[in-house]
Amino acid sequence: MPPIRNDIAHVLISERDLQRRIGELGREISVDYRNRAPLLVCVLKGAAMFMVDLARAIDLPIAIDFLAVSSYGASTQSSGVVRILKDLDQAIDGRDILVVEDIVDTGLTLRYIVDNLRDRGPASVRICTLLLKLKQRECAIVIDYVGFEIPDEFVVGYGLDYAEIYRNLPFVGVLRPEVYRPNQVEN
Repeated sequence: MPPIRNDIAHVLISERDLQRRIGELGREISVDYRNRAPLLVCVLKGAAMFMVDLARAIDLPIAIDFLAVSSYGASTQSSGVVRILKDLDQAIDGRDILVVEDIVDTGLTLRYIVDNLRDRGPASVRICTLLLKLKQRECAIVIDYVGFEIPDEFVVGYGLDYAEIYRNLPFVGVLRPEVYRPNQVEN
């Protein structure tokens, strides 16, 4: 089996740039939440690597929890239909919540998550995403912290996957179209 790096058309964000920007986000969050102890809610699976590095960059007493949702399946586009696969392990009423997401595309999945969390009575809900696609979102949602704005391309690596593969790449790269559209012949 060939190395998975062969499936990458090009590196969009290097490992070095990822770590630099995550450090900046951690410092910004530390200032914004000073004298508070936010609960970081990691949206599994894609945001796990980002959340771990972000948590280490935040100089505050934080707690973490995990939420798993599905809206992609093996597709390259969100279906807009969201299912909760794993809910939080703790109550969040009265807590400051920072949702940690890997990528915001249409905004539909994140809108569902935020609405669901707000219904549980937290003190606040903010959003931190590693990647924000530069395209018209299908719903209005405020993103409080953005790592990188990226073009509308299918990206993998640093937690992001295609069919559960490529999460372990230390960078964010654009996946070659022939990998996820094998029957499409390019002209």
